[in-house]
Amino acid sequence: MPKMIISLDGAVLKEVQLTKDRTSLGRRPYNDIVIDNMAVSGEHAVLKISGAEGHIEDLNSTNGTYVNGKSVKKQLLHHGDTVEIGKYKIQYVDEANAGESAINGAIKVMSGPAAGREMALVKPVTTIGKAGVGVASITRTFTGFVVTHVEGDRPPTLNGMAVGAEPVALNHGDLIELAGTQMQFVQQ
Repeated sequence: MPKMIISLDGAVLKEVQLTKDRTSLGRRPYNDIVIDNMAVSGEHAVLKISGAEGHIEDLNSTNGTYVNGKSVKKQLLHHGDTVEIGKYKIQYVDEANAGESAINGAIKVMSGPAAGREMALVKPVTTIGKAGVGVASITRTFTGFVVTHVEGDRPPTLNGMAVGAEPVALNHGDLIELAGTQMQFVQQ
């Protein structure tokens, strides 16, 4: 059964199982998924499930609906796609239809107290780091993984380059440094 994972600024707010053929998203309280933010229209978008397919449709919202950064009116969703409504990111998870396209990854800690530890990236969004010091998120997409700076004075670096609030694609062997700890991304 597909689900949607709603996040804001890299923090997961809630997961919603898509049990109905039609799921409405918007600011008004009668929507199935209520996003209480002025950038979100009262009736912003609708997600329709038909057989094994999920479609998102913008309901002529003021600020638009985006899928993987592209403005859409109606779009077929694939496992791992990210729907953006205002500042909210909603990841579409349909593991039953992920098939062979599901990509696996892990983070291998190279330095610091946890050196040698490997963390499988099994969740749609994985946060790394320490609150108050530096936090980054690694998000699974349909095509792989991306890293994003979430909080902290010093952003993480990817192969020596600073990572900001915009997602940056990860490739096998990439080195991430966050709060003095070096990690390596491993794609399996």
